[in-house]
Amino acid sequence: MTYSYYPGCTLKTKAKDLDIYARRAAMALGIELEEIEEWQCCGGVYPLATDEIASKLSSVRALNAAKEKGQDLVTMCSACHHVIKRVNDDMANVSDIQTRANNYMELEEPYQGETSVIHFLELLRDKVGFDKIKEKVVKPLTGRKIGAYYGCLLLRPSKVMAFDNAENPSIMEEFIKAIGATPVVYPLRNECCGGYISLKEEERTQEMVTKIVESAGGAQAESLITACPLCLYNLNKNNSKVDMPVYYFTELLAEALGVKEEVEG
Repeated sequence: MTYSYYPGCTLKTKAKDLDIYARRAAMALGIELEEIEEWQCCGGVYPLATDEIASKLSSVRALNAAKEKGQDLVTMCSACHHVIKRVNDDMANVSDIQTRANNYMELEEPYQGETSVIHFLELLRDKVGFDKIKEKVVKPLTGRKIGAYYGCLLLRPSKVMAFDNAENPSIMEEFIKAIGATPVVYPLRNECCGGYISLKEEERTQEMVTKIVESAGGAQAESLITACPLCLYNLNKNNSKVDMPVYYFTELLAEALGVKEEVEG
């Protein structure tokens, strides 16, 4: 299975190990991730202004590059996934944005939302299958009680993202089971951690993070996993009251598949 791959800025710089974990895990599962050539930053935030075109063009370039290869586009970071999938929806359904973006880019063939955008977790669930992942696990995380932290961007807006049930998701809990650990469901797993306001409103962010980790701890979770590098950083940095390690999902996948040592060695 070969896919076009958009890594995004964070996974290529400050969090490059998380990208390498994903690539090594993908190889172990028979997946080839072809990084898009000359990709550009997606902006990290979906532009809400209806007349904003310029900040969407990098996403359109990535989407069109995957289209030209006849491949689905895989994302790893939930922020990148959110932006690119919403821009793809615009290109498929908003004629004004579609026309203006294509006129600016002067592509050989107009892009009209043809590329399928899938998060790596969706690839694991829908293309590989969690049952197959269980078979490939060589170091099951038996006995570890892990809470899934979804945050905002994977699930909303639900009709566009179509990632999972926005109110009661299960994909990350099924992932946790597949790598041999025990999933812990807790009330605030879908709540915002305040990542985007962490620099401006540090105290408020710390309150939001504390509520989340206390909610997980109250349900007997011993650690959390997330699919958002910003959430990972924010939950670790602004949690000072509860002993709750937070991991990126690709790190635990690499550990369970026995390839984590290849990255750290």
